[in-house]
Amino acid sequence: MISYANAKINIGLAITGKRPDGYHNLETIFYPFPLYDILEITEKEEGDTHLTITGLDLPVEPDNLCLRAYRLLQERFDLPAIHIHLHKQIPFGAGLGGGSSDAATLINMLNSKYDLNLPVDEREALAATLGADCPFFIENKVAYAEGIGTELSPFDLDLSSYYMVLVKPDVHVSTAEAYRHVQAKAPAADLRDLVRLPVDEWEGRVKNDFEDSVFPQFPIVEELKDALYAAGATYVSMSGSGSSLFALFSEQRNVDELSAFGTIYYPVTL
Repeated sequence: MISYANAKINIGLAITGKRPDGYHNLETIFYPFPLYDILEITEKEEGDTHLTITGLDLPVEPDNLCLRAYRLLQERFDLPAIHIHLHKQIPFGAGLGGGSSDAATLINMLNSKYDLNLPVDEREALAATLGADCPFFIENKVAYAEGIGTELSPFDLDLSSYYMVLVKPDVHVSTAEAYRHVQAKAPAADLRDLVRLPVDEWEGRVKNDFEDSVFPQFPIVEELKDALYAAGATYVSMSGSGSSLFALFSEQRNVDELSAFGTIYYPVTL
């Protein structure tokens, strides 16, 4: 069985408060982006479940989210040992949710392959134990997220008339460090109301709070944002805690001239 695990971008991201458990409350809109990791699972005749990773250079760690997702279901359903092949194309440390997408996609694959009949809400609850972004990828539909990112509500937003481009600068932003430096504050306006404005009015209104702390630490990210606007983008923002930026253009646009900043990802059609 083969499935494609797509990335996500954050349309706005406000850190609204710090919780007693040390986590932060936020509000954001998760939006799927057509850049994909590829997952294949096959049953093994003997031995334990095994994971191999190709594509981007990523070590196989015992706490890899795919292995954790498998163990989560195996404990409940006594699944057979499988081989998981992950072809990694979504950059990590980029705020794109690639690892979370892989784990959620594997939960969906196992649910389908072994007829586990887990409803959406149960799969989302299981995914939430793996990471705050994971539940979104179970249904993989545009959603308004609250709490730590696991409280999801459907949201009507269609950006298909815009051409999206992703750029991952050659810097790695630690999620833990990004949260350590971000300042929680009450948002000036409801994100849902702001996003209902025309996209050409989003600049300066639909904000990612992490930019305030990431830009001073990594000036190249801010320079890239300015360069994307100079290239004609209607709207540019960092995704998640960074370091990738996405840009919305009114028409298809090649921005290869910005390759000095990092790796450019154009939308993929499956």
